Amino acid sequence: MLGGMRGVTWTQVAQYIVLIIAYLLPVFWISNNIGAGFFPHFMLADEVARIGELEQQYGFVKNSAADLATVPKGLAGITKAHSEVNATPWAFISLALAMMMGTASLPHVMMRFFTTPSVKAARKSVGWSVFFIFLLYSSAPMLATLSKLALIDPNLPTGIIGKSIAEVQAIDWYQNWNQANLMFVSDFNGNGTVELNEFFMGGKAVVLATPEIAGLPYVISGLVAAGGLAAAMSTADGLILAIANAISHDVYYKMVDPKAETAKRLVVARILLVIIGFAGATIAAMEIQGILGSVIWAFDFAMSGLFWPLVLGVWWKRANKEGAIAGMVLGLVSGFAYLVWVRSGGSGFLGITQLTFGIFGSTVSLVAMVVVSLMTSEPSAATQKMVDESRVPAGTQVISQK
Repeated sequence: MLGGMRGVTWTQVAQYIVLIIAYLLPVFWISNNIGAGFFPHFMLADEVARIGELEQQYGFVKNSAADLATVPKGLAGITKAHSEVNATPWAFISLALAMMMGTASLPHVMMRFFTTPSVKAARKSVGWSVFFIFLLYSSAPMLATLSKLALIDPNLPTGIIGKSIAEVQAIDWYQNWNQANLMFVSDFNGNGTVELNEFFMGGKAVVLATPEIAGLPYVISGLVAAGGLAAAMSTADGLILAIANAISHDVYYKMVDPKAETAKRLVVARILLVIIGFAGATIAAMEIQGILGSVIWAFDFAMSGLFWPLVLGVWWKRANKEGAIAGMVLGLVSGFAYLVWVRSGGSGFLGITQLTFGIFGSTVSLVAMVVVSLMTSEPSAATQKMVDESRVPAGTQVISQK
């Protein structure tokens, strides 16, 4: 981070290489081992259908409160069908919308456009970025499906459902993860075998444990852990740099000390890096939300305040700074208020949950920006010309290649 945008950019390139290798290697390897083909993306329907058959065969049994009290905190069992993770089509669509619009609004992603010499180069880089993101994100359902299938299919050597409790408890990988309080089995019905409702795993262990469960060398689990760490560091350093630079330039330089020299502004930015990093670590340690929920919240907050100001700022020449400010402020405030309301027991509406509150916030942002922009004066001719130029793919080069 201390190397600035250039340093972060090349660091994230290296981190992505580690991440993509660590993520895709287990997926392809496990798929090939269980006969799902070397490239499981084309075979997912068959594997999901197989999981559906097994779940129907085993059935779902609701555990009693007394039985669940013996399960270590933080572990979860298989309580619903694989096809019912999202109860309704809208639940899936709304979450997908939040993720896509949130990604388009993340500040550390936006800053990448300043590292390209022209509009054409920026669009080309976005195209490649979308491809590599697709490569990573499209493999997530594969990993989840293969992980579940490896555990519950009795025809696979890794399957544990239907085996004796003693046999499962003697497996090395089970003992390792059980000692870490991330895996647990219990004979609730006393028949001596592991049923679907008697196996529990912590969410933190799914990605790390899957290679080991599937019989891959233990080093692969270490590689996956390195990939997860690379992903966390790649995201964190980009976000911290974006926040620190925004505060040092837009707040300190523009409002506090407009005459500050570049060297002084850099010192302020570096101090802010440390402060913001410490603040982020402190909030994470409070465990207000799990890691997955926290990431989704970040996307929701981003889309609540930034999505429409960014989109309309480029594609609607009537948009102005007053409208953008109103959209950002009201979008963030309304999104945060909706989140607090739902987490406090509110029922919500239109199926918008605490994980998709960005849809509500972004809607308020859109309305506020349009209304305020129309109520105030239109942008200057120079601003509108700049907007027009930003939409031209072959725009003039703005960064020297020297």
